[in-house]
Amino acid sequence: MTITNILLTLVVLVIAGVLIYYVIKKKKEAPTEKTLNVDDKTYTLEKMQEFVKRRLDEITKVNLYDIGLSEEELKRRKNKKYELKKALKGCTYGDINDKKYVKELIFDLLSKEYDVNESNISKAIPFDVPSLLTAQDKFDILIYMYKKDFGYEALTQMIKKYNLAELKYIEGETKPSYVITSQEIEDIYEEENLQLNFTDKLSVVVQRLYQHYKGYSSIDEVRDMNIDGISGGVSGLPESFLSQVAQTSDTDYLTQVTEHKVPRACDSIWIFFQGKSIRLAFLSFGTESELKRVCQNIYKYNNPGQLSDTNGYKINEMKDGSRVVVVRPSFSETWAFFVRKFDVKRSTLEQWFKGEPGCDESIELLKYLVKGARIISITGEQGCGKTTMLMGMIENIYETMNIRVQETAFELHLRKIYPTRNILTFRETDTISGQEGLDVQKKTDGSVNIIGEVATDPVASWMIQAAQVASKFTLFTHHAKTFPNLVTALRNSMLRTGVFKNEKTAEEQVVQVLNFDIHLSKDFRGKRFVERITECIPIEEKNEYTYDHRNESTLEGKIDKFFDNATHYFEKITDRKLYEYRNILEYIDGEYIITNPISEDNLRGMRENMDESDLQDFDRFVNKHWRTNKYDDAILTSSEQMKNKRRGTKNKSEIELI
Repeated sequence: MTITNILLTLVVLVIAGVLIYYVIKKKKEAPTEKTLNVDDKTYTLEKMQEFVKRRLDEITKVNLYDIGLSEEELKRRKNKKYELKKALKGCTYGDINDKKYVKELIFDLLSKEYDVNESNISKAIPFDVPSLLTAQDKFDILIYMYKKDFGYEALTQMIKKYNLAELKYIEGETKPSYVITSQEIEDIYEEENLQLNFTDKLSVVVQRLYQHYKGYSSIDEVRDMNIDGISGGVSGLPESFLSQVAQTSDTDYLTQVTEHKVPRACDSIWIFFQGKSIRLAFLSFGTESELKRVCQNIYKYNNPGQLSDTNGYKINEMKDGSRVVVVRPSFSETWAFFVRKFDVKRSTLEQWFKGEPGCDESIELLKYLVKGARIISITGEQGCGKTTMLMGMIENIYETMNIRVQETAFELHLRKIYPTRNILTFRETDTISGQEGLDVQKKTDGSVNIIGEVATDPVASWMIQAAQVASKFTLFTHHAKTFPNLVTALRNSMLRTGVFKNEKTAEEQVVQVLNFDIHLSKDFRGKRFVERITECIPIEEKNEYTYDHRNESTLEGKIDKFFDNATHYFEKITDRKLYEYRNILEYIDGEYIITNPISEDNLRGMRENMDESDLQDFDRFVNKHWRTNKYDDAILTSSEQMKNKRRGTKNKSEIELI
C-alpha cells in the first residue's frame, strides 16, 4: 500500500513538472511569437493602426520577470521599455526627438512584423495611382519630400516657390482671402512629379499612422515647421449649429451641410505665416471628436491642470517653447486651439527691418535707446511682432546687467539665446499672480525688468512703480494703438488698483516714468513695420501766479489781477497738459525717416548709461541727424563731464578748461 502511494505521488509530480515546463516555455516564446494571423492580414490604414496600438501596448505592459531572461538581457529590455514609455508620453508634448523615436519603432514593426512591402503598401495609400490620392495624401507626400531637402523649412519653401501666400479669389466667395486650396496642392503634386521608393512610401504611411495615434492629427507635421503659428477650430460651423440648420426650411443649404460642402469647425486649420493668417482648405480633422482629441492633448506639457467646463481655457507652453492656448465649450462656441511659435534664432533687429530704406539708422537708434537704459514700451496689435522685436532689442543690453523677466507663458526663452548671461524668467500660475511674481523680482538683484505683456491692471501698476525705484530700466509690451491711449490705459490701471485716487496724479506718475514708445504695425498683406518711435516729454509745472494786485490802486484793478490768478489755478486743476509727445522716427512711403530730435533730458540720461565707445558713436549719431548749436553744446558738455567723471576728475577749473 505504501509503495502504491509512492508511485502515484511520483506520477503526479512528473505530470505537474511537465505541465510547468510547457507553461514556462510558452511564456518565453510569447513575446517573439507573431501575434498576427497570416491569413487575416490586411493593409488598410485602419488595420495597421490597430496592429501598431496593440503591439506597442504589449511591449510597454509585458512583465519581463516572467520570461526568464538573463540579468543582462533583463536590464537591456527594461531600459528599452522605459525609453519607449517615456517617448510615448513625450511625443504628445511636441518633443521632436521622442516623435522620431516612436516613428522609427512603428516603421520597424510594419516592415519586420507586419510584412509591409512594395506590392501591398499601396493598399494603405494608393501611391501608384495619383488620381486616387486625396489632397491630404498629396500634401503629406510633398511635405515629406521637401523635408528631406529643407528640414523644418519645408513648408516655407513650398509656399514661397508657388506663391501660396497671396490674396486670391476662390469659388463661392466675393472677396479675396489668404487660402491654400486642394486644387493648388494637386497642381503642385503634378508639377513636382515625385518618384518615391519603398522607404519613402512607408515613411509617409508611418507619419499618417502616428499622427492619428500619438500626434496632432492633420496638423502634426505642419506644427513642427518653422512658421509663426497654427490654429484650429476657429472657422466653420460648430456642432451646435448643425442641429439648428437641420430645423431650417432651406433644403439646399441643409444638403450642402450634410455633404460637407459648407466648412465645419473640424475642417478649420489656419497657419500664421510671416504676418498672414492663411487657411489650409485642403486639410481637415475629419470629425469633431478628432479636433477635441487634439485640443485635449496639445496643452498637457508640465501638467498645467485639467481643461474642464468650469475652467474653459488653458494657457501653457509646449516642449519646444511654443505658446499654446486652448478653449472649449461652454466658454467658447467650439473646441479651438492657438499655437504661437517664436524663432529665437531670427529675433534680431536686422532681420526685423529686412534692408528697407533707412533701416540702418533705425537699428542704430533702437540700439542706443536700449544702451541708454531708457524705459521703453513696444505697442501694437496682436501678431505684429512685439515679442520678436523685444527679443531683438535685448541683444543690446550690456552684459553686466542682470535681466529679470515676467511673462504669462514662457515665450522669450532668453537663456536659449544667451546661456552665459544672468537671466531668470518668472510666469503666472494658478496660485501665483503676475503681481506676486513682480514683487519677488524686486528681491532678485535684477538690473533690467522685462515684462512680456502688460495685460492686467496689477501688472501695469507695478510696472510703473518698479520703473521708478526697483530697476535701472524696464522694457514691456502693450496693445495700445496710439501714445495717448497708452498713457491713458496705464493711468487707468493705476486708478483701478487703488494706488492713486486722482487722475492727474496717476497720469503724472506715468509720463514721468515712460520715456519712449515703439509702435509696430501690420498692413492687410501681413507686412510688419515700425510705424513710429515716440518720445514722451513731461511738462514741468510752472508757478504762473503773480502779486500784481498789490500794485493796483483801484478795486477794479485788484479784482482783475485776482481773476488772472484764478484763471491760472482753474487751468491747472481742469485742463493742465502733463506731457507732450513727438515722433523721433516715422515710416513714410516705405522709408524710415528720423524726424524730431530727442529731448535734452533723455540725451543726458542716455549718455550717463553708455560706455565710452558707445558714447562716441552716439555723439556722432546725434550730430548727423539733429545738429544744432544747442545740441552741440549739450553733447560737448555731457561728453566731457562723463569722461572726467570716469577719470575721477572733480576739479571744476579743469572741467571748465576742457
